[in-house]
Amino acid sequence: MNLKEKINLDLKEARKAKDKLRLQVIRSLRALILEFEKSGSQSEMSSADEIKILTGAAKKRKEAFEQYQNANRNDLAEIEKAELEIIQAYLPKQLNNDEILLEIEKIAKQVEAKSKEDFPKLMPAVMKELKGKADGKTVKDLVQQFLSR
Repeated sequence: MNLKEKINLDLKEARKAKDKLRLQVIRSLRALILEFEKSGSQSEMSSADEIKILTGAAKKRKEAFEQYQNANRNDLAEIEKAELEIIQAYLPKQLNNDEILLEIEKIAKQVEAKSKEDFPKLMPAVMKELKGKADGKTVKDLVQQFLSR
């Protein structure tokens, strides 16, 4: 089942359950999918496109959550956090820092990256492998940490 089908099913379930927050988030995801389809870029949405849409939506919620927290608007921060959790349910399982470091070590051996100067060589290879499975900022920090050992 692709993302569009899953979203449509979940939309029906959220309507029946009268879950307003979930319904709102799913509608926004559905709108992003429809926007992509109408852009005319491709005939069929690939799994990479699905992940790109979901990570974009998750990133927006995460940034809004942080901004609301910094402004001491905990009421709005909690809403953004709840929306983020709903979106993350559609994303592949996110890796923790230890799992990311293991992948970085493995990829570093493949591309022979050993020092900070190898960052431009290592970072794209790691992001290609971990796309959708880990936050880009976290990966960047861990790659820099790995190369500075």
